[in-house]
Amino acid sequence: MNKQKWILAAVTLLLIGSAAGLLGRFKTSQRLGQPGVKIDPVTTNRSQVVLLPERVLDYESELVDQQDIVLNTLPRDTSFGGRRYQAPDDFWVQATVVLMKGDRTSLHKPQFCLEGAGWSIDANASREDKVRITQPEEYDLPVMKLLVTKRIQHQGQTVTLRGVYVYWFVAEDAYTAQHWQRMWWMAKELIQTGVLQRWAYVTYFAVCLPGQEDATFERLQKLIAASVPEIQLVPKPAGRVAATQP
Repeated sequence: MNKQKWILAAVTLLLIGSAAGLLGRFKTSQRLGQPGVKIDPVTTNRSQVVLLPERVLDYESELVDQQDIVLNTLPRDTSFGGRRYQAPDDFWVQATVVLMKGDRTSLHKPQFCLEGAGWSIDANASREDKVRITQPEEYDLPVMKLLVTKRIQHQGQTVTLRGVYVYWFVAEDAYTAQHWQRMWWMAKELIQTGVLQRWAYVTYFAVCLPGQEDATFERLQKLIAASVPEIQLVPKPAGRVAATQP
């Protein structure tokens, strides 16, 4: 790692550390912001508080509840939403939303979950990208695209699977693909207004065979573009758009 990358890494850690410290300091006087995703105010199922559309394009879907290990590990005030979308050709995508409330530890780096599930991340092929959204207005949604690999045993042979994992973060008036940006905005908003932003972590995940990654990402982009207006409440006219990480 060259000197510039070391400096960038150090600054990023400093920002995140400062944000964490400031959040703790202001915790006693904070007010909770509104979510940037649609929620069901009356549901009693913690796994299905965030509303995801049942049908998108030619996809049908079924609800997917969070596993008990997730419900028991994350803070009790964490809310979720999950659906598995399936196209007529059996291509499937799992969409999940994790929504924090008063405890900011509900959200963490996505890499932890992927690696915990046995997927290895291709750091050289993973990068920030964008999805063009046309409703309710046209804008480019910044997303992080991770390419992942897992080897499984199938009928006595080792089979290599690839996965395309797309995620971003959204709050009442902000969205970003960067974890550090979310942390910095959260601390800044708390200092300036006393409001703790209620961030959601949105993911779309599809599995494919090696060589099909680009085609899979294109299908994910289309599904995201069609479903995001049914999930998110932003952008608003004065909304902020994340800057790309240097």
